[in-house]
Amino acid sequence: MSRILTGIQSSGRPHLGNILGAIKPAIELSKHPDNESFLFIADLHSLTTIKDGPMRREFTRAVAATWLAFGLDTQKNTFWRQSRVAEHTELAWHLSCFTPFAMLNNATSFKEKSDRAAAGVNAGLFVYPVLQAADILLYDAELIPVGKDQRQHIEMTRDIASTFNHQYNDEVFVLPEARIDDRLMTIPGIDGAKMSKSYNNYIDIFLPENELWKVIKKIKSDSTPLEEPKNPDTDITFQLYSLLASAEQTAELRRLYEGGNYGYGMAKKAFYELILEQFATERTRFNYYTIENPDALEAELQAGEEKARAVAGKTIARVRQKLGFY
Repeated sequence: MSRILTGIQSSGRPHLGNILGAIKPAIELSKHPDNESFLFIADLHSLTTIKDGPMRREFTRAVAATWLAFGLDTQKNTFWRQSRVAEHTELAWHLSCFTPFAMLNNATSFKEKSDRAAAGVNAGLFVYPVLQAADILLYDAELIPVGKDQRQHIEMTRDIASTFNHQYNDEVFVLPEARIDDRLMTIPGIDGAKMSKSYNNYIDIFLPENELWKVIKKIKSDSTPLEEPKNPDTDITFQLYSLLASAEQTAELRRLYEGGNYGYGMAKKAFYELILEQFATERTRFNYYTIENPDALEAELQAGEEKARAVAGKTIARVRQKLGFY
């Protein structure tokens, strides 16, 4: 059995890129009978950028509703809000005392994010990898599905855990392994760059139909006239459509592009209708948890937090014992 851990920030409502690149793959992994999955909402991490409380609460609920809408089995797996398990922040402090300053200073993600930070860099952004290490080590996680940009953070987690284990000559922490799926492509946003909330180029599949259509219409396209053939391989709408469509549907759209007398507006309409068709069940479930019955969402989270605290408590007990706090 492999213990797998995945976290997703509550810095916004999950978009199509999050769903295809992280949420759906994580749920598929969680369905395997030999896997034990721990999936949490990293609302503490979102504090590095979001200071508005009601906004964070709304985003946290939206993230939770998305996982449930896509069929996460909360009976088999553990699903919780990071902020409701105090052991995360306690372990982060302990680990920070075993983390070299130079390691954090050399973190690639910190350098990139600090360059983009408009309002200055806060200390939370600097020590972000330590809290991330605590998230992982707290649950004895063995496999961490991440993108290539997060590989360094998993290596840092292993280094911090190894330092602690060496200090006390004991295997206090499990050393996690990064699970990087090179097959996962970068999901393009409506402007062609990587889909991201930071770039405001994302597609929120849970928007009301009229608002969703307004976003789809903004997908960037070239100025090829309606009557002329078009190159599907360079068109953003076609790329997005092919991520969701069957092989037959994709082939048919390619034929229309290359045949001429087919406009980009028609392709965007086809993509819009495909989203509504393919995610009809998930859109209904999302509305159920966020609008119709938010108490059901809260109940799911509280049950998961009780399960998470039971595991985290055992790890913290081991750590406190080694540190002399017991």
